[in-house]
Amino acid sequence: MARFIELPSKNHAARDPAIAVDTLVLHHTAQPLDVSLELLRFGTVSAHYVVDVNGDIYRLVEEARVAWHAGLSWWRDARSLNATSIGVEIVNIDGNRHAYPAVQRQAVIALCRDIIKRHPTIQPRNVVGHSDIAPLRKDDPGTLFFWPELAAAGIGLWSDAPPAAVTESDAAALLRRFGYPPPHRYGRRNGRFEFADEPAAGGITDVIDVSLADIITAFQRHYRPARVDGVADAQTVARLQDLLRQADSAVIDVAARSA
Repeated sequence: MARFIELPSKNHAARDPAIAVDTLVLHHTAQPLDVSLELLRFGTVSAHYVVDVNGDIYRLVEEARVAWHAGLSWWRDARSLNATSIGVEIVNIDGNRHAYPAVQRQAVIALCRDIIKRHPTIQPRNVVGHSDIAPLRKDDPGTLFFWPELAAAGIGLWSDAPPAAVTESDAAALLRRFGYPPPHRYGRRNGRFEFADEPAAGGITDVIDVSLADIITAFQRHYRPARVDGVADAQTVARLQDLLRQADSAVIDVAARSA
């Protein structure tokens, strides 16, 4: 039987109570459980939860505290998302190569439901993978992640919309509306990643350009894993258009229920 285990990390910070948690970020660990727990508890990073392959859930950081899981990140109008997010690490060496077992999937679904109940400001479009908020830099939780199953359980969004007559030029604006960052640059300063377009960007080295194709790839990895090639073909953009409709409807529904 799966267990809920308190296993505190030393890596956390105060969360501003005036700032709502509005994003749920899902990761794969890229390491076995023991190595992951060691890194997330005593290294330089952390997450709120770790879900093992057998369904066990480890709580490392209280949700009222900031965990250090998102890193250099950008979603909708926010950058550096640790302050406004909950991070869940799911044990899998590589979610692009290895499937997630049923018992683990069920545990993740139950955990995500509970998190969203506690943080109703997390809109469906804001249930994201690490690769969504850090295109090119990250590729987790991978193409074998169970996004359709999560959406069927009321967590996040999914689309199987048929192809539409659109062009790649439509994709850039649609991706930005949905939440993905625009093409941008980042690099290192004193060993830490920083965006290269910020006012204090001077002195950044090892600059990397994140192109529109990289951002399309991140979208496909989440919403069209059967074809991850960075090309905004008719199927890719049709799903993006449908997801925007779903996202807008979800916002209207939340507003109606709150009125």
